[in-house]
Amino acid sequence: MMRRIRLSILAALCVLATLAGVAGSEPLAASAATWTPISGSGSTWSQNALDQWRRNVASNYGMTVNYSGTGSSAGRRDFINQTVDFAVSEIPFQAHPEDGSAPESPTTGYAYMPIVAGGTSFMYNLTIGGKRVTNLRLGGETVTKIFTGVITNWNDPQIQKDNPGLAMPNKAIVPVTRSDGSGSTAQFTLWMSKQYSSLWNAFCAKVGRPVPCGLTSQYPSYSGFKAQSGSLGVAGYVSQNYGDGSINYVEYSYALKSGFPVAKVLNAAGYYIEPTASSVAVALLKAQIDTNKGTANYLTQILDGVYNNPDPRTYPLSSYSYMIVPTQVAGIFTEAKGKTLSAFANYFLCEGQQQAGTLGYSPLPMNLVLAGFDQIKLIPGAQASNVDINSCHNPTFKPGDSPNSNQLAVTAPQPAACDKQGTSQCNTGTAGAANTPTVTSGSGTGGASAGASGGGSGAAAAAGGAAAGAADTAAGATADGSASGLDGASATAIGGTGARATPYALADDSWSSRQVVMLLAAVLLLAAIVLPPVLFRRLRLPGRASKD
Repeated sequence: MMRRIRLSILAALCVLATLAGVAGSEPLAASAATWTPISGSGSTWSQNALDQWRRNVASNYGMTVNYSGTGSSAGRRDFINQTVDFAVSEIPFQAHPEDGSAPESPTTGYAYMPIVAGGTSFMYNLTIGGKRVTNLRLGGETVTKIFTGVITNWNDPQIQKDNPGLAMPNKAIVPVTRSDGSGSTAQFTLWMSKQYSSLWNAFCAKVGRPVPCGLTSQYPSYSGFKAQSGSLGVAGYVSQNYGDGSINYVEYSYALKSGFPVAKVLNAAGYYIEPTASSVAVALLKAQIDTNKGTANYLTQILDGVYNNPDPRTYPLSSYSYMIVPTQVAGIFTEAKGKTLSAFANYFLCEGQQQAGTLGYSPLPMNLVLAGFDQIKLIPGAQASNVDINSCHNPTFKPGDSPNSNQLAVTAPQPAACDKQGTSQCNTGTAGAANTPTVTSGSGTGGASAGASGGGSGAAAAAGGAAAGAADTAAGATADGSASGLDGASATAIGGTGARATPYALADDSWSSRQVVMLLAAVLLLAAIVLPPVLFRRLRLPGRASKD
């Protein structure tokens, strides 16, 4: 009898080993050895999202995606020089770089694909009477005048007009700009050149740039401005004690993580709006996409309609970032790397977008995901059969939705009444200082009565903010709030926590054969542990002793 038990246990263990081997061999559960490491460089605007996704696929699938946030301009150069497998940028290759350098002309095939949307925000550090301001409002012209050296003090009448509930202090403004070539600078200067061309051109002429001037990746040096490298650099400067009076332009994610507020910006409908996931989603409904598949400019964005979107929920400086991917094997790029790159792209277009709102971004809508899928199929080595919209768990759409719909935009709340231009303004905080209200106790134009009105409207603002928060949190519903993974100086400068996605199958999160065999393996393992002692006790009962 004991011999039979031993043989049964041995057989169960053999089956367990076999099933475990079968489970481990399934393609979508590839081991670290299956995925060839890939590397990229470029944008810091979208780096917080990209870094989180890299950690997710590393811990869940053994996939290594290396990335260096050196700025969009450097990323595009690295791609041209074939020293990276992909690049990330907020703008396409430039035929006529503003610094007079050679045209950015890759010699191998490439395509643009969207990775995440977001708002270019104005993070600031401002105190009045020793208390931090968290509810600043700025009109677009006011912003432009600040970053062109026209408005230099926080008590300027134009800033005071935007903020009737605050007594603006007599304090110098310190604009903080990027010192490196960046997509953030390009997007911001494009907006100024389109919306306030006379101010922008006058500034360009003052600093010796050709006029008329459009977008630039390299922000002009100017007296009184502080230039810092990378998004971490500009966010880090503003967040320090010596940064009191400073304001920068940076992706909303950095302000959210740093614990600092951003200015609400006046939109075309006359409302001051914060760049939340939902307000960006609404704004981008008016974005135009270049769908000329015969050119490498496919999927580039035209944002004129976004800047002037009449919807009152719109944040006007909304855009999205590109990943530049190779469409042919060349240099260091191989088909094996293409397999990894395409699987990673599939992940962040779908599951990864669930974390966008939590990380300070806005998830991509269905039309951009579908267009992204088309780009994935162009990558050498891509497993096109795994690119399926029906298994894409992106929070902006559900089965049966139109490609041009966006669930986040549909549920976006209307702005609070106190966010309307001409009101005494809301007292609620924004971004990383959302839970720190600012008392609107008086100003140069409204005095105590304005403060009372502003304070009263705070309840409406809080309700609106809570609704916005609920909608935005939906975008990151699967995030668990674990540590963001920022290290050293980065963590010190940015602080806060990030999010981590729950594990999922790259192509299908329903019960797969891998999950079934793993369950069977677990049952057999439990049986192998529990049954022998039970059988042994039964065999030791009186009259049941074995002669074996």
